[in-house]
Parts: sequence; structure tokens; C-alpha cells
Amino acid sequence: MHCLRCGECCKETEMLLSNKDIERLEKRGYTKEDFVRFDDEGYAVLRNVDGNCFFFDAEKVTCRERANRPAGCRIYPIMLDEDEGIVVDDICPSAGTFTEKHRAKRGKKVIQLLNRIDTEAKNRRLRTT
Repeated sequence: MHCLRCGECCKETEMLLSNKDIERLEKRGYTKEDFVRFDDEGYAVLRNVDGNCFFFDAEKVTCRERANRPAGCRIYPIMLDEDEGIVVDDICPSAGTFTEKHRAKRGKKVIQLLNRIDTEAKNRRLRTT
């Protein structure tokens, strides 16, 4: 897959973050409160600013933290659809360049990442009760 760096995936993102993602970005000098919001179920979600991902530079149409971006961004456009399973997100202009082999390989990574994120959210809920 060749990323066109169009920024479509950076608009109104709902990207979930793992603790590793948060720690890595904090080491880069960001404060958690700037780029993370926690939903009611304890999930860490990438914050949007002016309709785009916190790290998206709309003027340059690029990610300011591409080398350090969250794991979900690295795996994208492969994602889990609750009704259809592992899919290629059709908003990505490069979606058609993914082979079944790519989808399967990244699909495993999606499941592993979501399992880790689910556990982390559960642990946050337990700490607040």
C-alpha cells in the first residue's frame, strides 16, 4: 500500500490510543491532556482540533508525528468493523491497493491492539470505581 498523505484519515478521527502510544508521545514533549480524551468507558481517544487529529498539520497536509504516530494509525486503513469484521476503510483513496494478504496480516495486528486497548480501558474503569 502506498499512502497518498491526503489527510482523509486525519479528519474527525476516533483513533483509540494504547498506553504505549500515550507514553511515546509524552516523551516527545506533549502533555496527555493536549492530545488525549478519555471517554465514559475509560478508552483513550485521540483528540481532534478544528476537525482534524491533534497531530495533523492541515497547511502542510502531513502528520507532525508520523514517525511516532499511534499504532492504530500505523495499521490503518485496516480496521475492525463490528458488523463485517476486519475491513479496509473505504474512505482511504489507497484502499484498493491492499491485497488479501495485507488485510490478513494487519488484521491480526488490529485484533492484538484492540485487545490491549480493551484491557487498558477496563483497568482505568476499575481504578475509578
